Amino acid sequence: MPPHRGLVHPQKYDWRDSNVELINSDLDHRIKYQSAATEPAWRNGVIGTTPGLYIWRIEDFEVVAWPKEKYGNFHEGDSYIILQSEKVTSQDGDPEGDFNAQEEKDKLVHDIFFWLGNHTSLDEAGTAAYKTVELDEYLNGSAIQHRELQSSPSDAFSILFPRLKILRGGVKSGFTHVEINQEAPHTDTLLRVFKCPSTVVGRNVVVHEVEPRWQSLDEEDVFVLDRGDKIWVWQGQKCSPMEKAGAAQVVNDLTLAKHVNVEVLAQCEARSRVVVDYLGGEDVDFGTTFKCERPLVARDSRYGQRPKMLWKLSDSGGELTFELIKKGENIGRQDLDGDDVFLLDSKSSIWVWEGKGASCAEKAMWLKVTQMYVRQHEDAASLSVAKVVQGSEGRGFWTAVEA
Repeated sequence: MPPHRGLVHPQKYDWRDSNVELINSDLDHRIKYQSAATEPAWRNGVIGTTPGLYIWRIEDFEVVAWPKEKYGNFHEGDSYIILQSEKVTSQDGDPEGDFNAQEEKDKLVHDIFFWLGNHTSLDEAGTAAYKTVELDEYLNGSAIQHRELQSSPSDAFSILFPRLKILRGGVKSGFTHVEINQEAPHTDTLLRVFKCPSTVVGRNVVVHEVEPRWQSLDEEDVFVLDRGDKIWVWQGQKCSPMEKAGAAQVVNDLTLAKHVNVEVLAQCEARSRVVVDYLGGEDVDFGTTFKCERPLVARDSRYGQRPKMLWKLSDSGGELTFELIKKGENIGRQDLDGDDVFLLDSKSSIWVWEGKGASCAEKAMWLKVTQMYVRQHEDAASLSVAKVVQGSEGRGFWTAVEA
């Protein structure tokens, strides 16, 4: 069934007779902005005015600032909001190419990510999504909104963190309570260090806490086993130098607060058995091939070979329609019309572009159309979904369009 099926109203029904008319109106935005302005997390004097990276965690329905020393660390039982604000020139954010407008020379472009851990609760995920929209409203609707899933990070998200660390556990929630293993002083911790699966980030590493058992080992990666009184580094025989260097940094961080013995073992060494044995693999043969699926996968590797596609959501003909207008690699800026809303399926992410002249109905229905699109394309379910407004696109969107 086409994604727009069911979105076309009977002829006798006029959306202007309903509350939909007020969605995205000046009154609607003023009301939402006043609500957003009461959130203490946004009112710190720098949000929306100063370039930088800002992170919050959802705790008991509240937006709590994440300590800067923990930036890049996420718990799989939690939901987070990440704001990246950077100065760009008109070339980065102006699809019209008006380089003579002085006010367009330098401006702040905002990317908001709400990151959902694999084991986050529904209340935390819902709060993160709601507060992301609220933060966008506080930034006058100019931000790019991204939904991020732990298992398949987008390129735009991965590039923010030279080292992404994902830990087990999470904060106490209204529905669930997950203990944070990292804070338990005598609990064995096994960290897997591997190259970031992002398609554009080649030098970043991921540190992912895994089950402390021998089946978690993989000979293509490096593992750090923290027993509390001793740390072992197990280097898989096919690991890369970058992963070895990443593991060394992890060990450095672990030993800053405590002085313990550290032993580095290559898989090919007979003594490397001590790690396997400690993790319960006493009966495993020395020549066993260790293989375990990585917990993070590049989006492109999950996505099929279907071509890039550009869809248009428009009511210019009197009815709201959603149709494919271009397929393939020759999609460009010239295909966008400021009077409509477009959905770009770039194969590695989904972007919704809202033209400045789009109607209230088009602006109101983009989310429902996107949800239907994802449901009808199962291989797109894990993709990041980002929404941008004409004039505030930033580099990530134009790269996706023209790549």
